[in-house]
Amino acid sequence: MAAAESDSSQRQIDEIEALSSIYGDEWCVIDEETRIFCIKISDNLEKPKWTLCLQVILPSEYPDTAPPIYQLNAPWLREQDRVDLGNSLEEIYVQNIGESILYLWVEKIREVLIEKSQISESGPDIKKTTEEKDVDCEDDYFFDYQSKNTIEALDFVITENQSDAEELPSIKHGVPITDRRSTFQAHLAPVVFLKQVKMVLAKLYENKKIANATHNIYAYRIYCEDRRTFLQDCEDDGETAAGGRLLHLMQILNVRNVLVVVSRWYGGILLGPDRFKHINNCARNILVQENYTNSPEESSKQLGKNKKVKKDKKKNEHFT
Repeated sequence: MAAAESDSSQRQIDEIEALSSIYGDEWCVIDEETRIFCIKISDNLEKPKWTLCLQVILPSEYPDTAPPIYQLNAPWLREQDRVDLGNSLEEIYVQNIGESILYLWVEKIREVLIEKSQISESGPDIKKTTEEKDVDCEDDYFFDYQSKNTIEALDFVITENQSDAEELPSIKHGVPITDRRSTFQAHLAPVVFLKQVKMVLAKLYENKKIANATHNIYAYRIYCEDRRTFLQDCEDDGETAAGGRLLHLMQILNVRNVLVVVSRWYGGILLGPDRFKHINNCARNILVQENYTNSPEESSKQLGKNKKVKKDKKKNEHFT
């Protein structure tokens, strides 16, 4: 059994390395430890009209005896599109049981997008919204847009309970991660009002070490019960796309009413894509530490709840 698991693990590693090489920036590591990945697929690399995000979790049994758990994200994607694509992906799996299939999945989706592009001169008609189900995986789509209704909702949430919003939430600090002289550390606070987000950030920046960090990347998610929508935003602070990836992780883990800030102190050596891995690992660790998320197995099941196949199965302060 152990040998089989080791073989599956090595095959996953080989496949991930190959896909990263093939797709470059389109391939995104969300959480390496729990094998969560995302790839942005479009009909045209230079001037894309139709774009979709394929999000996958690789169970330990993949590719030998289990398929990837997947989710299709695009603001234009309707239920029938989702069903048709899902059927195509599952057919590919059935035809290639025991084989690595992510490349086949990606190219099948690209083929569908190209077909859409050929029969439609214009791109999709997207009505942007802050609702969770319509959020795309593109970093610039997440947060450059805020509808009038969203702004009104923010004002409503703040003014309805002004006295509660005045209270500074408790701030927790995660265990630092150091790699090649760069150090990453996450900070977390429960938030239910936008004003609390601003208060927590201001409090953190009172600390000179945090204020002097090379980057302070953050993302927050606040759930508005009466509207059943998430108020969410992020900040890269000079680390391009880091905020979007951080929020994407928080969405996958289905966390709510929380702000996560990750400070990075640059050590003079470029880390490449590893910096995103450390940012997300710091964030994930503190979310788990403070009981904001399920175990990786439960999170995987949550993400794959619409699939027929289900998966069986220190706290130190860095600053003074």
